[in-house]
Amino acid sequence: MKAVLFTPGGAENLHIGTAPKPTAEKTRVLIRVEYTALNRADTLQRRGLYPPPAGESDILGLEVSGGGYAEYVAVEEVLVMPAPDSLEFSEAAAIPEAWLTAYQLLHFLGRVRSGDVVLIHAGGSGVGTALVQLSLVAGARPYVTAGSEEKIKMAESLGAKGGFNYKTGDFSNWIESVTGGKGADVILDCVGSCFWEQNIRSLALDGRWVLYGLLGGGNVSGNLLRDLLKKRGSLIATTLRSRSLEYKAELVQAFTETIVPLFATGKLKTIVDSVFTMDQIQLAHKKMESNQNIGKIVIKIATPQVDENVTKNKSEL
Repeated sequence: MKAVLFTPGGAENLHIGTAPKPTAEKTRVLIRVEYTALNRADTLQRRGLYPPPAGESDILGLEVSGGGYAEYVAVEEVLVMPAPDSLEFSEAAAIPEAWLTAYQLLHFLGRVRSGDVVLIHAGGSGVGTALVQLSLVAGARPYVTAGSEEKIKMAESLGAKGGFNYKTGDFSNWIESVTGGKGADVILDCVGSCFWEQNIRSLALDGRWVLYGLLGGGNVSGNLLRDLLKKRGSLIATTLRSRSLEYKAELVQAFTETIVPLFATGKLKTIVDSVFTMDQIQLAHKKMESNQNIGKIVIKIATPQVDENVTKNKSEL
């Protein structure tokens, strides 16, 4: 089968080649991939910094499934969910893994409640735009930080109560102002060390700070623990990729039952920034790494065809 291959390094190391077609054995099903999407983790794996779990495909493509940059993937059936009938495949490709990550952050880890103030970093990203919408569904009040006014406007168009360009100053002063001094009950952070002091100042008493990325670095110096203790705060660190099959199956089931139907009603929508073809994969990676995208960058892998032996109309974690 055709697949995107690479040697560790920059985007220029990506190329189209061939790989063995996977087989569906025991509890697995075979999916023919028409569209997939970029995940920030793909750029880390390409650079040799984020290897796949043992036993998983070493082909790039966390969205759809591990190995999504290929014409076929074999996945555990318990991780498969129906693509909403109301969405084109190019739109549905923007759901897993970004929306499942967002759902996990809010509900499994952040324990969001109605009325909570939720501070979302990278509010214009694929996960960020999903978090804004899911926060509203939960009855929470989402606020975002982002690196451009365009990204903030997108988040606000989805229902964010406000946004702050982190390049212009200290967002903790802003969040204190817009919440009347309360701060954020939940902070969803993919940035890491360069935001930690502002995060602590932004956190409400008994708040939950969920760390799921280190785009701004991982080294911290200062009184993080002392200041967190003063807020009686919880710092929760997570990655989804390394979770157990049982955990992922529970997440997929909860998401399928409670969230997938909302796409059909129009209450939720995926945000697709752009669509690239498979042979434009280098350009797609460069766009993501330049932080130009708002929402998901989607990759067209194959043209539609009927194949009775392959699961159709499905997306997967």
